Amino acid sequence: MLVIVQTNKQNSQYNGQLKVCYEYAKRNDYNIIAEYIDRATTGTNADREQFQKMIKDSEKKAFQGVLVYQFDRFARNRYDSATYKNKLKKNGVRVISARENITDDASGILMESVLEGMAEYYSVELSQKVKRGMAINGEKCLYNGGYIEIGLKVDKESRKYQIDEETAPIVRKMFEMYRGGNTIVQIMQYLKSIGITYTKGRIRNVLENKKYIGTYTYKGKETPNVIPPIIDNELFEDVQKILTKNKKSRSRLKTKTEYILTTKLFCGHCKDMMVGISGTSRNGKVHNYYSCNNSRRKRCNKQNVTKEYIENIVVEKTRNILTDEHINEIANKIYELAQKEMNDNTNLKRLQKQMKENEQQNKNLIDSLKMCNIDSIRQSIFDEIQVMEQQHKEIEKDLLLESMQNVDITIPEIKFFLNEMRKGNVEDMRYRKMLVNTLINKVYLYDDNITFIFNSQSRPYNEKIPNIKELEEKLGAVQECSYKVRPAPPIQVFQCLYFFMFLILF
Repeated sequence: MLVIVQTNKQNSQYNGQLKVCYEYAKRNDYNIIAEYIDRATTGTNADREQFQKMIKDSEKKAFQGVLVYQFDRFARNRYDSATYKNKLKKNGVRVISARENITDDASGILMESVLEGMAEYYSVELSQKVKRGMAINGEKCLYNGGYIEIGLKVDKESRKYQIDEETAPIVRKMFEMYRGGNTIVQIMQYLKSIGITYTKGRIRNVLENKKYIGTYTYKGKETPNVIPPIIDNELFEDVQKILTKNKKSRSRLKTKTEYILTTKLFCGHCKDMMVGISGTSRNGKVHNYYSCNNSRRKRCNKQNVTKEYIENIVVEKTRNILTDEHINEIANKIYELAQKEMNDNTNLKRLQKQMKENEQQNKNLIDSLKMCNIDSIRQSIFDEIQVMEQQHKEIEKDLLLESMQNVDITIPEIKFFLNEMRKGNVEDMRYRKMLVNTLINKVYLYDDNITFIFNSQSRPYNEKIPNIKELEEKLGAVQECSYKVRPAPPIQVFQCLYFFMFLILF
């Protein structure tokens, strides 16, 4: 299922482009379920109402693709394109062009993927700095941001916890009610009667929170007697015993599994996408696989492949292409493309020309003003100068915005990022995802070989692998698995910075 994303200033062009999208969908047997159309809006700006709604809706997993007339309808600058394609990719959604190839040209893909990876790399660096700051606060037992528990407040200057005398009695009442035999539901009803709406989980969090006995906790480390206590230790311990006693056995927590090859791995037989699934064996053990979409619909005989097995192969082969020679080649290619895009930016050139014309006209008016002795004409010239100065400010603003959208990046910066990528820890999930997202375009999996299409290479790379069916039988996974298949949980969205923030970090 697909959705159509479209933006155009002219209705006649919009109608024609929409028709092309529907014809493309019909030819390729795609089902269009929605349209996200920003009329009379420029595609240069990604802050479009319907566009942002589409990004948000992709989290619901209601569609698998976004169809655009051509890629510049999705986003006009490379970084916006990389950023938002990455967000969609994490939600299992592809961007498809009705007028162009399924993907951009190889150089464009390489540039987007490296920009995307660099943004992620530096967002992680920034995240680590933030965490270090939080750790310092944690060592000092200070407020670290976020939700402030009922019954407590924070001093703005010292950032230390204090008792909120207005709500602290409510906390004491909740603890006393639970120790006295009241249920969580009855506590909910009490809170509702005084205008507070809490869920069962939130009430349970209150009853388990050690801050109320003066203990500060950060990263598992507990520091007692640093927060003014609201209740005594005896009441708290009595409540913990009742909570433990009343806690019903819950179903086993499901491990959130990340399938890093989502939208990258394709069936070698039918060329459809392979998706992550999990199956439960007879002994209750969960096995994770990639499965061909058509195989699940009984249209293809492609065997499932164990998640760890295929991901390890892809990560290893991808990392191996980062040789010194290849890093130099990638850096030069991306730099050339970035410079070309800056030089080919017709809108930037148009604004620069307007600025020069405005400055020249303003200069001519000032010269005329100096030579004129007639008051009425002088006033007219002066008024026109003011209009030209206002136009100058508007053009200057547009120039700044357009310049920010240009990718200004150097070869050493690219090389540094790629060298850091080469040194990463293959056991680190963030590193594995970044490696795959940056360098892999597509992977076609057959039963006994695999074909890589790297963003940085023009020719596919083939690799022989053991027959998957034979390998699975040796491991015993297929024989013992009852295939109670459930869809894989969504991939966690990796937080990205805007490109100008990435530049500041340099």
